[in-house]
Amino acid sequence: MGNPTDHLWMHFTRMSSYRDAPVPTIVRGEGAYVWDSSGRRYLDGLAGLFVVNAGHGRTELAEAAAKQAGELAYFPIWSYAHPTAVELAEKIAALAPGDLNRVFFTTGGSEAVESAWKLARAYFKLTGKPTKHKVVSRHIAYHGTTMGALSITGLPGIKADFEPLVPGGIKAPNTNFYRAPEHGDDPVAFGRWAAEEIGRAIEREGPDTVAAVFLEPVQNAGGCFPPPPGYFERVREICDAYDVLLVSDEVICSWGRLGAYFGAERYGYQPDIITTAKGITSGYSPLGAMIASDRLIAPFLDGTASFAHGITFGGHPVSCAVALANLEIFAREDLIGHVRANESAFRATLEKLYDLPIVGDVRGDGYFYGIELVKDRTTRESFDDAESERLLRGFLSGALFAAGLYCRADDRGDPVIQLAPPLIADQTQFDEIEQILRAVLTEAWQRL
Repeated sequence: MGNPTDHLWMHFTRMSSYRDAPVPTIVRGEGAYVWDSSGRRYLDGLAGLFVVNAGHGRTELAEAAAKQAGELAYFPIWSYAHPTAVELAEKIAALAPGDLNRVFFTTGGSEAVESAWKLARAYFKLTGKPTKHKVVSRHIAYHGTTMGALSITGLPGIKADFEPLVPGGIKAPNTNFYRAPEHGDDPVAFGRWAAEEIGRAIEREGPDTVAAVFLEPVQNAGGCFPPPPGYFERVREICDAYDVLLVSDEVICSWGRLGAYFGAERYGYQPDIITTAKGITSGYSPLGAMIASDRLIAPFLDGTASFAHGITFGGHPVSCAVALANLEIFAREDLIGHVRANESAFRATLEKLYDLPIVGDVRGDGYFYGIELVKDRTTRESFDDAESERLLRGFLSGALFAAGLYCRADDRGDPVIQLAPPLIADQTQFDEIEQILRAVLTEAWQRL
């Protein structure tokens, strides 16, 4: 095998980083671990990319894919159906909260978000409110890379090269209580304020122009911001008051990541749409979905109306077969219950790191955590851009991997380390994560 960078254009990668350095090449996985081409083992502390929820090396998922490919490798769901898509849609509808009974398949998360925005626009045109087309989302939130999803995304740094984007993306504050600009001593008041800011954004734009609010149950970018108490309850009320759709973007937060099949279930709110992907197949085959309420498909069930949108590989027979087998594993091994039983131990193990001066905040839920790094814990002073560059890319990313832990050191927002291990992880892996983080973060502090 030649140098991977001779022809492979890696995603979100500074290609110059590998001009004179080998590219880490992962060749095998088993359980919560992966191995590179030189035989070194790493703890997969990010489940690939928040994806491999059931763990690596599940041969029954590979066998489900092979069996389906031998029977029907491909057929579109454009005016046709095939058995695995029908069965999986029924399964998802049964698991989804409330009346989210219609499943529109995609191949990934960005496409699911794109589909949800298109549906919101089309729905309001069909129901006599054609000016409702804008979307409110949160600062620093990541919702995908396609042009519509990127317009909903709240990360200026990954949008600049592609502007102008789709008009209508409006931003509101996120729920980072550690950096709360208001009510920093009262999470309930802070949650109310953050929710009301969404309402104020709708008012500023004009309710007759806003179609949807897109929110992750726990916001990923910025380092795992859980919702404050009462936050989603108030957002739901605001959306109802202005006839705005609430979209729960659960590309990461569904399929057990938060100890429930869906994050909306975990936090007790009812969305109009759920967008999902990643863990639906545990990454063994690409698949995503937009799950919509009965209300939203109703205008498309009569006459000549149709949702003029589709994706060639959406609802691929092989991917749907893998998803069904994946959900069988979830049920048989009670992976949801495993996360709920062990999430407190995961949090407690990570919170041991509070004795390190560089650790400012440990936050998250389920098996989804962020650790915010600070220069001064008393004042919560963060690192400037140059310091963050040296800390994260100059040291931490490489040092953590060299120490045997694959995770994410990120500064989309303030500098954080993100952790989302496979849902099969237990105290053995928690301890290993903590020990590696402790050693590497101690060295990082000494280097500052």
